[in-house]
Amino acid sequence: MDKKPYFRKRGLFRRLGRSFLKIILYGFLLSIVYILFCKWINPPVTLTQLNSLITGHGLHRNYISYNEMGSNIKLAVMAGEDQLFPDHNGFDFKSIQKAMKHNQKSKSLRGASTISQQVAKNVFLWQHGGYFRKGLEVYFTFMIEQLWGKKRILQMYLNVAQTGPGVFGVEAAAKYYFDKDAKNLSRKEAAMIASCLPNPVLFTIHPISRRVAYRYPWIMRQMNNLEADPDIQDLLK
Repeated sequence: MDKKPYFRKRGLFRRLGRSFLKIILYGFLLSIVYILFCKWINPPVTLTQLNSLITGHGLHRNYISYNEMGSNIKLAVMAGEDQLFPDHNGFDFKSIQKAMKHNQKSKSLRGASTISQQVAKNVFLWQHGGYFRKGLEVYFTFMIEQLWGKKRILQMYLNVAQTGPGVFGVEAAAKYYFDKDAKNLSRKEAAMIASCLPNPVLFTIHPISRRVAYRYPWIMRQMNNLEADPDIQDLLK
C-alpha cells in the first residue's frame, strides 16, 4: 500500500494548521497595537461610520476631549445605558441573565450590553452579527477594560456612538439638535440625546418620537438618583 498520499495529506494539514496559528497570532498582535493606539488617539474611522457614508447618510462628527463633554451628558448616558458602569469589569451578568429570561418569554428582544461592550462593538467591530462578532466583542471589551480605564472608555463612547442619521458623538449631536456645545447641554437636553441612543435613526428628537418622549423624563430621574454616588462623581470630573 502506497503511504505517500497519506503523508502528503498530513503534511498539508500541518502547513494549514501553522498558517492558521500565524493568522491568529498576527491578528492578536495587530489588535493589541490598535487598542493601544486608540487609548490615546481617536479612531480615524469606524465601520459604522463608513457604512453611514456608503449608504448616503453622510458623516457628521467632532471628537472632543473628556473635559469638553460636560457632566450632564456623561451622567445621562450612564443613567440611561449602564448604571453600574463604574463598578463592573465590562460585563453586567445580572442584566444579561434578566435579558435572557425576558427574551425567552417575549417576542420583543431586550439587550444587556454595557457601555464597554458598546464601545468594543462601535470602535473595533460592526453592527449586528452572530456569535462570531459577539465572541470578538467579549475579547475587545476585556482588553479595553484592562488597558484603557473607565474615563477613556466613556470618552470614546461619547465620541463614536451614533446619535442620529449620519451623526456620531455627543458634540455633533449637541450641534445638530440644540445648536450648542456638548458641555453646555442642559440635563433635559442630555437626557433626550441619551434616550435616542439604542436606535438614533428610529428614536428621533426632532420631531420627538414616542420612545424619546417617555424615556427622557425617566433618565432625568435616574440622573438625580445616581449623581451623589462617589464612583459616579469621579467619572463626572
